[in-house]
Formats: sequence, C-alpha cells, structure tokens
Amino acid sequence: MTRTALLPTRVPRLGTTAMVYLALVLLLALSAAFVATRGGELFTTANTVDLFTRSSLLGFLAIGQTLVILCRSLDLSVGYVAALSTVVAATTMAGDPSRILLGVGAALGLAGLIGLVNGLVVTRLGVNPFIATLGAGLIIKGYLDTEFQGPAGEIPAAFQVFGYTRIGVLPVSTLVMLAVAVAAVLFLRRSRMGYHIYAVGGDAEVARLSGIRPEVPTVTAHVLCSVMAGTAGLLLAARFGTGSATVYGNGYELEAIAAVVLGGTYLLGGRGGVAGTIAGVFILATLDTVFNVLAVDPFVKDVLRGVIVIAAVAVYARGRHSRAATRVRFPSGGAPSPDPDPVPEARPSPGEAAGPGPSPQALGGRR
Repeated sequence: MTRTALLPTRVPRLGTTAMVYLALVLLLALSAAFVATRGGELFTTANTVDLFTRSSLLGFLAIGQTLVILCRSLDLSVGYVAALSTVVAATTMAGDPSRILLGVGAALGLAGLIGLVNGLVVTRLGVNPFIATLGAGLIIKGYLDTEFQGPAGEIPAAFQVFGYTRIGVLPVSTLVMLAVAVAAVLFLRRSRMGYHIYAVGGDAEVARLSGIRPEVPTVTAHVLCSVMAGTAGLLLAARFGTGSATVYGNGYELEAIAAVVLGGTYLLGGRGGVAGTIAGVFILATLDTVFNVLAVDPFVKDVLRGVIVIAAVAVYARGRHSRAATRVRFPSGGAPSPDPDPVPEARPSPGEAAGPGPSPQALGGRR
C-alpha cells in the first residue's frame, strides 16, 4: 500500500456565500411549510411580487454598504441620502418628462458628493466612520426637517415605471438591482480597485507598504455607497410619485448593515462580497413577507429579526473559529518533509593542511 493511500481525506467545507444561499433555500422551504400549516400559501403571485419589491430597495442600499464595510468602514447616512435624493429628483423633474435625466443626474450627483465628503472626512481628518457618517446624516436630517414639511415636487409618470412595472413576477427595479449586483461583483473581483478595497480592508498598513494608497479605495467605496443610496432614493420617488423627506425614519441604514452581515461579510473588513449580500437581502425580504402573511405584530417582527441576525452572525463566527482550530499544519497531511541537506563543512584550501590542527591563518598568519 502506498503512502498516499494512508493519508487522510480532507472533507470539503462550504464557503460562507454557499452557506448563506443554503440558508436562504432552507428558509424558503420552512416558511412555505409553516405558512401552509396556518392555512395560507406563501408563493402566491402577490406574495412573490411583494418579496421581490422589498428586496430591490434594500438591495441597492446593501450593495453600497458592502463596499464600505469591505474597506473596514461604515456609512450610517444612507437613509438620509436616500430621503434627500427623493426630494432633489422630484423637485428637479417637477412632473416634466423632459427633465427626467436632469433629475436623475442631480440626485445621483448630489449623493456622490455627499459620499465624497464622507470619505474625505474619514481618511483625511481621521474621524471614525461611525461618527463621520452619522454626523453627515444628522446634517441632512436637519435640512430636510427645516425645508420640507411634506411631499415635495412631482415625478413624471414616465419615470414611475421604474417603481411599478414588472415582467411576470419580477419588478423592473429588482432586475436593475440584480444587474447592479453583478456589476459590483465583477468590480470587486476583476478590477484593480476591487483588489485594493479588499487589501485595505484586510490590513491598511500592509496595503500601504505594498504601494496602495488606502485613502483612494476608501473614498471610492464611500462615493459608490452614496450613489447606491441615491439610486434607492430614485426608486422611492418613483413609487411615491413625489419627494418624501421623512423616509429616513424607516431605519434603512441598519437594515442594510443587517443584510450585509447576514451575507457573510466581515464587519472588520477584507472578507465577504456582494454575492452573499444579495442572499442576505432575500433572507430579510422573505422574513418580512412571511411576517406580513401571518400578520405578526410589528414589535414581535423586529424582535424576531434581531434574534435571527444575531444567531446568523454567531454561526458564522463559530464556523470561522472552527476552521482556524482544525487547520492542517502540513499540506501533505503527513509529517513534514526532512530538512534539506545541511550546509557542507568548509573544506581546506589547496594551500592549507588537511590535518586536524588549527590552520596557520587562525594562528595569526602564514609562518
């Protein structure tokens, strides 16, 4: 029997993203069975449309939040940026279809500018991202509360298609969100900036020593995150038909962070991705749909969601610790290979004696 046959076989482990999608499938199956025991049906057309509609808005926010968390940062201003974007888009369009592009550009441009400010405050001034983005959000909130007491502006019917039109059971907004998610995955895996985002999130100092300027990926991630929040604001404006300055009170930023964490992205940066985040988004959307079908009390719904998020993070953390504890020390599965040949002893030169005594050079020179 050969030595290779005696080596233990390593059982392949599921990656974090695969585990999240497996959890999503199990949740869908268990939810459908549980709703059926209550005399209902989960996968009706109305419920399926509701599930996808919920996922589209949260998906835009969570994709952007994933980018900043991968950089070991955070953005608590996305809900406020989305609210401001609804107002800017509606007041700029003013019900005129010819001003749709102008309204979209103004909303996304202002959102990107807010993200740029957030990134510069975090990188240049060294302010903790939690404080920097929370402060930016409160500034936006103060402006909205002062200037807009109710609905503002009007969204043309041609743009409201973005919020209500669907192909089968798939809303157009969900298709756009999934397309953005694919673009974000390719951005992280195929572009140099994507590699830099992972490097900075893993260890900013090592990235700096490798020739990467940590400020650039962090600022870029904050800009893209705010642009995603602006896109979510455009979706809200399309659904409402007007600008709504009070939607920031729905806790979108915390829900987006929960989706990112459920998707397996490490809160300390450097590990995770958008693919897992999309699964986390659908997990939360499924829970909301099930709770609505069962008419669960809103307070109980929030409690259950919190428990599920904590449990999921605990499972991920336990999985990481177990993988680290059972790491194979020797890749071959057996004992380490023997040491290479030792360094040969110094041989006497032709002019030196081969006997055991000390050489003339060691005694101070040639006699």
